[in-house]
Amino acid sequence: MNGIINVYKPLGISSFDVVRKVKKVCNTKKVGHTGTLDPLACGVLPICIGSATKAVDYIMNDYKVYVAELKLGIITDTYDREGKILEENEVDLSQDEVKEAILSFVGKIDQVPPMYSALKVNGQKLYKLARAGIEIERVARPIEIFDIEILELKLPVAKIRIKCSKGTYIRSLCYDIGQKLNCGAMMWSLEREATGTFVKENSIHLDKLTEENVEQYLITSEKVFEEYPFISISERVKKLLLNGVSMKDPEIFSETQFDIIYRVYYEDEFLGIASKTSKGFKLLKSFN
Repeated sequence: MNGIINVYKPLGISSFDVVRKVKKVCNTKKVGHTGTLDPLACGVLPICIGSATKAVDYIMNDYKVYVAELKLGIITDTYDREGKILEENEVDLSQDEVKEAILSFVGKIDQVPPMYSALKVNGQKLYKLARAGIEIERVARPIEIFDIEILELKLPVAKIRIKCSKGTYIRSLCYDIGQKLNCGAMMWSLEREATGTFVKENSIHLDKLTEENVEQYLITSEKVFEEYPFISISERVKKLLLNGVSMKDPEIFSETQFDIIYRVYYEDEFLGIASKTSKGFKLLKSFN
């Protein structure tokens, strides 16, 4: 079985629990998820099966959309409501002050990952160090917040929708908003509404996925790359590309541009994605 299932992960289980169930339902071992969702979070979690696991990195690199509730006045060690409370402060702020602080994070920013995360430092996962009572300095990483929409503001709680780049920690965003307002904040809830083109409306709840219906929810790998330009090739070029040849043949080299990823087709068959460099036109990933 090959393809992608747009799974909706429920609360209370890990991303790896989702992978385990999909492996069982599909009766296959080659299964991978496309970006960890904590047990506290629910939402879209595309699962790649078989040859579609080659698309995992491309899905993970796409933008994400989250809906989060943050609660002002409380700081915890995990930056969410499951952690140990470190501070409780009075929230004496106007709605305008809170809105201004939240919206100030739109754009390219440097973000420090939380200690309670799966990020590795010197080969060790941060959350394991945190559980052992060890806190280490984390290097801020560049991320981008494309947009923040304030959905509801009932202080001390704010509900917001965030469109952001890969690598964004919403828990850290909530913490940073609290720091900017000098009262602290933690993430109360989190739902991922989209990972690129995979959206909540077209997802299947994990609990409804069965051996009998799984194939009707299987999406081809081609969907991941549907926004890329496409190119059709001859049978001769197909054989060469599938054999790993970098081609400077005018039939394909003159028809393509540098540093652009193309969907490659032979007639109606999706072969994979390719790009052109000074060495030639070559497949990056084959889905043949």
